[in-house]
Amino acid sequence: MRGAIRVLALLLCAWSLLAFAATPSAADSLALTPAFGGLRFEKPVALVSSPRPRMWYVAEQSGIVMLVEEGKGKALPSVMADLRDRVESGPNEAGLLGIALHPGFAENGKIYLSYTAPGAPLVSRISEFVSRDRGLTLDPASERIVLALDQPYGNHNGGHIAFGPDGFLYIGFGDGGSGGDPRGNGQNLDALLGKLLRIDVDGGTPYAIPPDNPFANGGGRAEIYASGLRNPWRFSFDRETGALWLADVGQEQWEEINLVVRGGNYGWNRREGAHCFETDACRTDGLIDPVAEYGHDEGCSVTGGYVYRGKAMKALTGVYFYTDYCSGTVWGLFPKSGGGHERPRVLLKTERRISSFGEGADGELYILDHGKGTIQKIVGK
Repeated sequence: MRGAIRVLALLLCAWSLLAFAATPSAADSLALTPAFGGLRFEKPVALVSSPRPRMWYVAEQSGIVMLVEEGKGKALPSVMADLRDRVESGPNEAGLLGIALHPGFAENGKIYLSYTAPGAPLVSRISEFVSRDRGLTLDPASERIVLALDQPYGNHNGGHIAFGPDGFLYIGFGDGGSGGDPRGNGQNLDALLGKLLRIDVDGGTPYAIPPDNPFANGGGRAEIYASGLRNPWRFSFDRETGALWLADVGQEQWEEINLVVRGGNYGWNRREGAHCFETDACRTDGLIDPVAEYGHDEGCSVTGGYVYRGKAMKALTGVYFYTDYCSGTVWGLFPKSGGGHERPRVLLKTERRISSFGEGADGELYILDHGKGTIQKIVGK
């Protein structure tokens, strides 16, 4: 009851902030339950399910990929890959940051990892590896570096990767770090930093450019799919509609959720969220507003999630889940019947440092606690 009163008070005091139109019934209807028998991991940052039933991969920031097999009433963990010898995880936002299975993984065993490698400056790598035993282990010697990008500073490395329904690999990079985007990468179409990239890992060496990329024929780097990003931390595709949802970490005031379209410009560093950055007025022509935002009185670093397409919580079908690393609040964006979305609602209050969501083959959702090292499944009460 006290939680419901706090949410109502917040709504009355900050009605103009998109992200906090919470409903008590939604906030009281969900719970967390331990996944994988309560196994603990070391700074987990990503969770993906294998095409093989009841098999999962957990990426730990230090450079280890853990395999978890569920069966006979318990979950058995094993090291799928240990790449700590080539991963630089010293800076707070560096390390093994993303993992994606090739759409043909069951046949070709290809897995893609996004990590930061030692260097002066730090180097972001997107690399292809091969599993030669049906996903049980990864051959470290099989590494093929697909893309390498120097990071001018130690933060804002982005690092999330995912294959889209089109079969292309999408890559999120931050603006290069420091504060305020001092090198102007977010709006520089000749730079890959501050962008969402889209490449064809099967069409060329080291990759090919999808012919419908917005700058495939000039005007900017051909790899760019969308621009104006500060530090994208988790994006996902709605498995039913293909819509691309992306959370972009803000600087001093605003965290934002974007629906990404090909060629879209999401504003950084002209704007932070839907607000001019460091000026009272700024050019907004050509910029796309976020779908939702929230201020730093309610968090500090957004973590993007998924549109729920499972069957266990039917009332939440089509709702986009996202959270904040500092507050642990989980919000939901509910679709409107006529199109668009309602103001976000608080779905769950936690005290967890949620680094990422995971989505099972059945559409059910999980959260990763970066601090405690646990993985929880989101369930209805």
